[in-house]
Amino acid sequence: MTEAPPLVALRGASFAYEEGPPVLTGLDFAVREGRALALLGRNGSGKTTLMRLLSGGLRPREGELTVEGRPVRYDRKGLTRLRTTVQLVVQDPDDQLFAASVGQDVSFGPLNLGLPDAEVRARVAEALAALDISALADRPTHLLSYGQRKRTAIAGAVAMRPRVLILDEPTAGLDPDGQERLLATLDRLREGGTTVVMATHDVDLALRWADDAALLTPSGARTGPAADLLARTDLLAAAGLRLPWGVAVGQLLRARGLLGDADDGPRTPEELAALSAAHPTDR
Repeated sequence: MTEAPPLVALRGASFAYEEGPPVLTGLDFAVREGRALALLGRNGSGKTTLMRLLSGGLRPREGELTVEGRPVRYDRKGLTRLRTTVQLVVQDPDDQLFAASVGQDVSFGPLNLGLPDAEVRARVAEALAALDISALADRPTHLLSYGQRKRTAIAGAVAMRPRVLILDEPTAGLDPDGQERLLATLDRLREGGTTVVMATHDVDLALRWADDAALLTPSGARTGPAADLLARTDLLAAAGLRLPWGVAVGQLLRARGLLGDADDGPRTPEELAALSAAHPTDR
């Protein structure tokens, strides 16, 4: 049985900004449908450039971008098709919000698709509900809190009903409660069929949340199951990252015989507490 092509992929992609050195060279990168993917790497590794290439904001100097195995065309029709498949939400919501109210901002993308008014209203209502901000529909965007602005920016992307949602550091600047609420929202979007890619510096978050991880290193991108890849100290060092807390704790538990070699280690303090309760030790 032939394996289906990745939902979105870059093949042999290279890119350099004008009069600058290459940022990415000969990069192969794929987003598989239904897999939560964490994108990690040091500052300057090319994460932002990669996300903009995947969403059509930049065009590779060499190589190609494909959607379900078909090369993307960078004319109006091709880019419209791409942007109904892939949406990027940048790190700073103030770079993305510009309309007077939340509802107007969320409606911008669907209106640009030329959809009927009833369809636009339905998509806006659906996106606001998905991000739990329906009550803010008429709120001026300049009166929103930082967390509300983040959710509004994501709602604008969700209103396009993309199959792939790419988020640049979505939890940055949020307090712990805001982070948990956002992660719960992303889980609901995934359950609804949206494939989510998250760029982050937080290896603990990546281990906890992602199915797969992609590490950007000077030699290229390495992608694989998050638990396996984030235990590779050589790749983490090349990517300028530390070992995740959960991996380090899992290694300690295995060394003390409290966890089998094939058992998954804890990803959160709650999972560690559950393991400790299951393996009490004499004091």
